[in-house]
Amino acid sequence: MNDIIINDGNEIFNINVNNVNNNDSSNDHNNNNDYIPYESRPETYIVPIIFLFIFIIGTIGNGTVIYIFYQHKSMRTVANVYILSLAIGDLAMILITVPFVSTIYTFESWPYGLAVCKISEFARDLSIGVTVFTLTSLSVQRYTATHHPIRYLSHKGRTTLTQANTFIWFLSTILAIPGAYNSFIMNVAVNDENTINVCYPFPPNLGEWYPKTIVMIKFLCYYAIPLIIITIFYSLMARSLIRSTENPVCNNDSHNKLLKNRRKISRIVLGLVVIFAICFFPNQVFMLWYHFNTNPNENYNTFWHVWRIIGFVLSFLNSCLNPIVLCCISGVFRSHFKRYIFACCYTNVQRTSETSITPRFRSINSIDLNTKV
Repeated sequence: MNDIIINDGNEIFNINVNNVNNNDSSNDHNNNNDYIPYESRPETYIVPIIFLFIFIIGTIGNGTVIYIFYQHKSMRTVANVYILSLAIGDLAMILITVPFVSTIYTFESWPYGLAVCKISEFARDLSIGVTVFTLTSLSVQRYTATHHPIRYLSHKGRTTLTQANTFIWFLSTILAIPGAYNSFIMNVAVNDENTINVCYPFPPNLGEWYPKTIVMIKFLCYYAIPLIIITIFYSLMARSLIRSTENPVCNNDSHNKLLKNRRKISRIVLGLVVIFAICFFPNQVFMLWYHFNTNPNENYNTFWHVWRIIGFVLSFLNSCLNPIVLCCISGVFRSHFKRYIFACCYTNVQRTSETSITPRFRSINSIDLNTKV
């Protein structure tokens, strides 16, 4: 039955099929008698543990970002609305997809049924779309704010912002529908003694061209084209910031503070983009290699097996890293994270410090906290 996996594959659920079959048909295991049971594979135990940390950190981190936005009106800036959209998309995938796909390396057969199969596929593609399109839109927004501040101020109303985020979610939903619609439970005979069920988004009746087309579309729409656009706008923005530093229009404190804040916001967005590019690179490389390789099973070896597992884990790890990036780069987010995540310790420290300052100074400090970037 190895011919089945030569023509098909998937970012999420391909792991289960290939992980079984490639251990039968790779260079190291070339016959059915060499089938390795799941309980004998290290990834069976390592991957679920990693996903447990992804689930806990991602839920707390993204949930806190959403709560911060809800609690503090001062945080509802244009850039932060996009960050809120990222957090919602990441949290949706962590809650809907991670609990199920984390067991792909644990269970030999898909145990959750067709509905969960389709919903998990949809949630992941939706989250990836929201992430990459939001980062692309943020790069354009940051360039406009830096290079065309007057135009930016005249177009940053709530209506335009709502329209942009609505379009991002609409486009992401449209692109996520094919995977969910075509996903089905496929029965695969691993060898003479083992048969498994696999959640699979590439129906064999659609032919060899279908998985290749989907993989290429996802590579272009979810990775290559957005990163090219982001690189272009960040290059233009960097040039604009350098020029504004060398030839300032005015040299007062308010102008310098504005430039400093813009640089901080730009660093936050750049940090999110770099994390995204790194996390999805291994998975994109493997999918292209596997689907456009003339003999993927014959060329599949230990290197590609490890590479695939790394890509699988990193593509989900991205969803819990965004809040960490915000906490590391943004002083405001870091202060709020300390306040809500480490509430007990932070409250004790804050009470101790408040005994040594006047009420007037506390008020000023609170305002500064909410206006920093």
